[in-house]
Amino acid sequence: MTRGVIVGEDGKKRCPWPGTDPVYVAYHDTEWGVPEYDDQALFEKLILDGFQAGLSWITILRKRDNFRRAFDDFEPEKIARYTPRRVEKLMGDAGIVRNRLKIEGTILSAQAWLSIQEKDSFSELLWNFVDGRPVNNRWRTTGDVPAQTDMAQRMSKELKARGFKFVGPTIVYAFAQAVGLVNDHLVECFRHEDVKKLAR
Repeated sequence: MTRGVIVGEDGKKRCPWPGTDPVYVAYHDTEWGVPEYDDQALFEKLILDGFQAGLSWITILRKRDNFRRAFDDFEPEKIARYTPRRVEKLMGDAGIVRNRLKIEGTILSAQAWLSIQEKDSFSELLWNFVDGRPVNNRWRTTGDVPAQTDMAQRMSKELKARGFKFVGPTIVYAFAQAVGLVNDHLVECFRHEDVKKLAR
């Protein structure tokens, strides 16, 4: 079903996907689509989007603090050194999504992130896919918004080649939307113009 903006109790027009869940609405209103340039923050978001595969984002959002606690605040330097014993400890942590492949993939992705940081910056690598500026789309309904794009396919291929795991083009496009590489707030959503002004 394609849906246009919905009007909240506060009278603001929003993308329909957060519904009325206060946690989801707050995420939509303050985080989603805001251009992110911090290397470690981008790493965290990419990993969480990988954990989301097969689940809803609100599930991950509600567990985000647990993930941060379990994964040392997503410090790649620490995660890259996780041992099999640490993996088992994480598999016993009910506060996160206990998926062995995704946990082990996070360790490999942290190692890949460190390799990039030796010569470059993770942020720069990602932002180069959009020539350093967010792509401001002008979608009217959720049905207009693609699940992936050529840019996402290229980014996915690059990240996989560098050793990242759980970075298929659909996951990568959801990540790009979340960190503001693309502005996919519906054009009538009050956040569309706000986010547009935040680009460097």
